[in-house]
Amino acid sequence: PQIVVSVYGPDFFGNDVVRGYGAVHVPFTPGRHTRTIAMFVPESTSRLQRFTSWFTGRRPEFTDPRVIAQGEGREVTRVRSQGFVTISFNVV
Repeated sequence: PQIVVSVYGPDFFGNDVVRGYGAVHVPFTPGRHTRTIAMFVPESTSRLQRFTSWFTGRRPEFTDPRVIAQGEGREVTRVRSQGFVTISFNVV
């Protein structure tokens, strides 16, 4: 099993935009586990698309969370690193 994380926040104009996506496998062994998730955001492929998305406030984002959890098809997606999220698990 995996946990998929989508982080949203306001941009310069106050619109909610994606700040990062990430996924991590849930540990099976009992105990307390801490995992750091590397976050990424999709990017526009051209300068015109980048300017249009900035101007309209609609940035690229994934519509299906399965894209984040699976590696299939992501090799052709242009993404940028966007920080880290730390998550703690208490497994019984």
